[in-house]
Formats: sequence, structure tokens, C-alpha cells
Amino acid sequence: SSQITVGELIASHTLIKPRARSRPFSLRDCLLKYPLFFSNLLFTVLGLVVLALGLWGLINKESFAQEKIGQISTDPMLVFVMLGLVLSTLCLSGCVGALRENCCLLQVFSATVLLLVAAQVLAAIVAYSLQVQIEGYLRSGMLAAMVRYQDDLDLRFITDEIQIGLQCCGADNYRDWEVNMYYNCSAPGVLSCGVPATCCVDPLENCTVWNSQCGVESQQLDEFSAQSVIFLGGCLGGMSRWIDQHTGLIGAVGIVLLGVQIITLFITTRLMDNIHYKLTSRGVKVQDNIWWIKATI
Repeated sequence: SSQITVGELIASHTLIKPRARSRPFSLRDCLLKYPLFFSNLLFTVLGLVVLALGLWGLINKESFAQEKIGQISTDPMLVFVMLGLVLSTLCLSGCVGALRENCCLLQVFSATVLLLVAAQVLAAIVAYSLQVQIEGYLRSGMLAAMVRYQDDLDLRFITDEIQIGLQCCGADNYRDWEVNMYYNCSAPGVLSCGVPATCCVDPLENCTVWNSQCGVESQQLDEFSAQSVIFLGGCLGGMSRWIDQHTGLIGAVGIVLLGVQIITLFITTRLMDNIHYKLTSRGVKVQDNIWWIKATI
């Protein structure tokens, strides 16, 4: 019998690994992966900007101070913080998931987008069905903003912009400013029984100087005399008229936004299908956890 040397034995058991072949260029990958990546990158940056704006507003107003921390839940800047946090976190998961072809992140992203689409459709149905109740909530919110008009700069800015934009005064009419302790007719001071300058028909005297005292003692005037000085109608009626006049535009914007989210969801599921196909073609076992997402679109 022939003798086998040690070197031949080692050589016979040595596994020579084949050279790894580079993955072929796929146009489908580019059409799915990179549009999803860049769109999510854009919205991630936008979300971070909104988050930074909200935090800057809270810090600038010292909302985290011990004496003000109890009112932080009603601070309008908190809306920017929450919106920016959700938007940046969600889009970052989609951005990284698309770039790294990470199915776990893509599943989280697509599931969240699907929930947002469902929530928006449900919110539209509820808003249409409960118009009277929503008007009551808006009235309560605006009256609360009027009460804190001098104390919260954000609420003051929002109230002024609404009154200027809609040419209105108060929630239902100009006498609603009685709820504010400074504009109440029993209050001492020059603001007593008046309204803010943003209620005035001509706060800029002949388009030159801002007259902050143009609404002084306006609540004491009858409607006929007051109509030449201030706007009599409330902002709730102005909002209702604005919505009626722009129903088509609001509907079109809503449909476009919903369509963009559905297209994003479609691209994400197709990208995950493509990733699963490439993995199974290499003999890697994968579990399809997105069947319920694909069934909805």
C-alpha cells in the first residue's frame, strides 16, 4: 500500500474558498432603495429642525423652570417637540433600513406608516361626523388662549395671527374678551373694557404707525358704533367660512399627502420582497412577517 505523507493529507482536507463574487448591479434596487433613502433623509432633517425649534422655544421661555413646569403640558411648543421627535425617529428608521437593507427597521417603518395612514383616515371620518363637538373644543381652546393672552407669548402670537388673518375678534364676538382679566370691564388700567389691537379694523393709522390703543373701551360701544373701529364677528365663524371656501384645496392636499404615504408604503414592501428574494436565493431562511402589510395595499 502506498504511503500518504502528512503534507498530502493536509492538502486533501484543505477547503479552498471560492472568491466572493460582487453582487450584480440591479436597476430595481436603485428604483426602490435610493428614492426611499433620500426621501426619508429629507424628512429626518426636517423632523430634527422641528424638534430643535420646539426645544428652543421651551428653553427660551424657561418652561423647564420649577415654577412653570406644571404648565408645560399646555405649551404650544410641546406640539413641535413631539411632532419633530416622531417624524425624525420614524424617517430615520426608514432611511437606515433602506440604505442597509435591514428588514427589521423596514418592517417597523412600514408598520408605523400604515398605522398613520389608518389614523388619518379615521381622524377625517371623526372630524366630519363630530363637527359640533369639535367646534365646542375649539371654542374652549380659544377662550383659554384669551385668558392667558398676556401671560403666554406663543398663545398671544397664535391668537393675534388668527384675528388678523380672519379679520375677527374673540371666539364668538368681540365681547368674549371680557374673560381676560386685563380686558375685563371691572379691571383697573387702560386696557379695561377694551380688546387687543389685532381686533381693530385699522390698527395702522393711515398705514403708518401701529396704534396699540385702538381697541380701548371698545366693549362699551354698541355694535353699530363698534363696527367702524373693530371687527365684530368671532373667529369660530371666520374659521368655518374659511374651511367652506377652501374645501377643495383642503381635500386635494389631504389626498396628495395620503397618496405619498401609500406610495412610500408600497415601495417599502417591494424593497423588503426584493431583499427576501436575494436572501432565499443564497439559501438563507427568512420569515415573511409583512404579509399583513401587503394584504392591505
